[in-house]
Amino acid sequence: MTAALDVTEVLAGLPDWRRADDPRPAIARTLRFADFNAAFGFMTRVALLADKVDHHPEWSNVYNRVEVLLTTHDADGVTERDVAMARFIDAAVKGLVE
Repeated sequence: MTAALDVTEVLAGLPDWRRADDPRPAIARTLRFADFNAAFGFMTRVALLADKVDHHPEWSNVYNRVEVLLTTHDADGVTERDVAMARFIDAAVKGLVE
């Protein structure tokens, strides 16, 4: 099992993320794209990695907005797996978000 990290310390290295409004320790980010196709394309790219690494974000999509929440259920908190996913998401959205 992977150990949970301190969310405050994690967020210091992820300036576009925030503490999730959730009872569980988690990080979140809201992304806005030009349109639905751009949002869905982004989600597809992340989904491919998530499936490959067997670590899946909790997310929702409404038109051009994607809400992402990352936490590791087995660790009851944020782990290195979430940090890696957040960094991938940050890289994937460069030049795509409004």
